[in-house]
Amino acid sequence: MAIVTLQEYTKELIASGFVITLLIIFRYATAKIVVRYAKSSHTLERRSALVIKYIHLFLYILAVLALIIVWGVQTKDIILAFSSITTLLGVALIAQWSILSNITSGIILFFSFPFKIGDVIKIHDKDFPISAEIEDIAAFHVVLKTKQGEQIIYPNNLLLQKGISILKDGFEDEYIE
Repeated sequence: MAIVTLQEYTKELIASGFVITLLIIFRYATAKIVVRYAKSSHTLERRSALVIKYIHLFLYILAVLALIIVWGVQTKDIILAFSSITTLLGVALIAQWSILSNITSGIILFFSFPFKIGDVIKIHDKDFPISAEIEDIAAFHVVLKTKQGEQIIYPNNLLLQKGISILKDGFEDEYIE
């Protein structure tokens, strides 16, 4: 019966500590960068918090992959696990493509920031044109309010697909219906 000592795994423990330290540093740095960007572009704190969560999730995935490599998991085992997880996620994501598309669009809207809350926009959709004021911008959708007081929840991915005109900053009676 073999007794395992810490000395046998010194390199792995040191490398694991290094990976975890890098993870903490990158988490802190990316959060600071996104918050600084959000303040400079006057973005809502809730939107920047969502982007930070997405980036942190990506960093966690990278850290887990790095730890797997550090601890010497066999390549064939990694490939088998990765292909199984990818297959499972592929089936789930195809079923949830709209959600993934809206999350990605939300991140793009955060960084490109073409409009802000309070702007009156016109969405150029031949079947259902909309002119409304932006009340809220969330991770999956934008909340719009028409001149008649109707509230419309519009998916982020459609905002990137349709032409949009920014009519005014603020809700004015002169905007086009």
